[in-house]
Amino acid sequence: MLSLTDPRWRTLKGGYRTLYDASGALSRLEQGSDVWEELWDELHHQGDVGEASYAAVSHLVRIWQDAPRRDWNLYGLVGLIEIERHRKSNPPIPDWLSVDYFAAWVDLEKLALRDLAAAAERELIQTALAVIAIARGQLRLGAFLSWLDESELAELTEDKLAWSKLYV
Repeated sequence: MLSLTDPRWRTLKGGYRTLYDASGALSRLEQGSDVWEELWDELHHQGDVGEASYAAVSHLVRIWQDAPRRDWNLYGLVGLIEIERHRKSNPPIPDWLSVDYFAAWVDLEKLALRDLAAAAERELIQTALAVIAIARGQLRLGAFLSWLDESELAELTEDKLAWSKLYV
């Protein structure tokens, strides 16, 4: 795993295709600061991700590994990075990052399964389910779950649900 003090962070590009040193935000996150907005903004932009995005994944998983509960942003952002990694216009994971990146995904799936047992918030359930689908090779299902928003869920009124009149 790329140490947060490694100078290579300053050479990595984020979602804007510009240099973004994510190590500062990751260090602040580790210390308990809420830096999710910065990480979402800098690691992903309109479908674009970069090497800084990939390098951040193993740290995001490591930082949240021992927390009693995970924030939905962990699953949402890491899931989105993995979905967008497959976009042809995004760079591949550098060889020196790939082992840590994919190991983090193994750990992330385990965390998501554990969190689902006690999750009650829609965002946490939705993003954890998306991560599980992605981790099991169901990228399209994971993307669908990731991109489904509250307004689309609200449209699923009882009259539109197949079982509403059959089982009530």
